[in-house]
Amino acid sequence: MTDLNLQEIHDTMISVAHEAGRMILGANPTDMMTGTKLNSADIVTETDKAVEALVSSRLSQAYPSFAFVGEETYKPGMQVTTAPTFIVDPIDGTTNFVHGFPEACISLGFAVDRTPTVGVVYNPYQDALYTAIRGQGAHVTVGAAWGVNGGQGRRSKLPLSKNPAPLTGLQTALVAVEWGSSRDGINYEIKTDVFKKLCGSKESGGAMVHSLRSMGSAALNLCAVAAGRVDVYWEGGCWAWDVCAGWTILAEAGGIMASGNPGNWEPAIDERKYLAVRGAPSGQKELVEEFWRVVGDRQMEYES
Repeated sequence: MTDLNLQEIHDTMISVAHEAGRMILGANPTDMMTGTKLNSADIVTETDKAVEALVSSRLSQAYPSFAFVGEETYKPGMQVTTAPTFIVDPIDGTTNFVHGFPEACISLGFAVDRTPTVGVVYNPYQDALYTAIRGQGAHVTVGAAWGVNGGQGRRSKLPLSKNPAPLTGLQTALVAVEWGSSRDGINYEIKTDVFKKLCGSKESGGAMVHSLRSMGSAALNLCAVAAGRVDVYWEGGCWAWDVCAGWTILAEAGGIMASGNPGNWEPAIDERKYLAVRGAPSGQKELVEEFWRVVGDRQMEYES
C-alpha cells in the first residue's frame, strides 16, 4: 500500500464520480429499458450499465494494472482478491432512481489486501460528495456542482458533530435497515423478525428503538452513520460494491463495522452481512452486543 498514491487515486475517483453523476442526472429513468435480475424488486436499467461502462473505462485507462469488480459486470464466482481493486456500484439505489426518489448515488470503492482503503460516494441529486482515504479522515462536500462557495462547495469533516454523543443503547438509537430484493426464505424471516423486535416495546420483549429508516441505498446508509445522522445500520444481502466505499468513510469517521451475524467483530469485505455503528466516545461495543442479542442465535446465510 505504501507504493500507491492514494491521494491521486482518490482525486481520480472524485472526477469519475462527478462525470457519472452528470450522466445519472441527464437520464430519464422512465424512458430507459429496464429489466430485473432476481425478481421485480431487483431492478437494472440501461443507465446502470452505461454508468458502469463509463467508470470502468475511465479507471482502467488511469490504472490499467488494477482489478475491477462492478455490480453490472459481476459473474458468479468472481471474488475480491488481495490485489488493488476498484469495487463499484454504478447506481446504488436503482429503485429510488427509477421512481425519481432523490436518494441514489454512485459508490466507488478501492480496496487493497481486501481492505477498504479509499471511498467516494456521490449523490448527484443532493450534490453531496462523501470521501475518505484510509488514515486521513472522512469528509462530505455539498454544493460544489451548484456553485456554492465559488464552486468549492461546503466541506465538512465527518462526523458532523464535533462532540458526538455517547451511545446509550438501542432504546435511544435511530436504526437503518433495508428490506432487500429477496422477499421469502429464512433470511427474509430473520430480517422481518428482527425489525419487529427492534421496534417492539420493552414490555413485549422488544428493543423500543427510536425508529427505523430505509434510504434504499447501502452506501448512503453507511454515509448517514458516518455523518452521525443514524446510529446503526444492520444489513444482510448486499455486496462488496454496496459497502466498500461507505465502509472506508465510516471507519475514517470513527465508526466500526461488525458482522450482521452475532459473534464476528471482523467481517470480510464480501461477507454480505454487516452491522455499522457510528463514531462515539463510548458505547459502540455495547451497542453491537445488544444488537446481536436481538438477532439471537439465528444466522443469515448469503452466498458470496
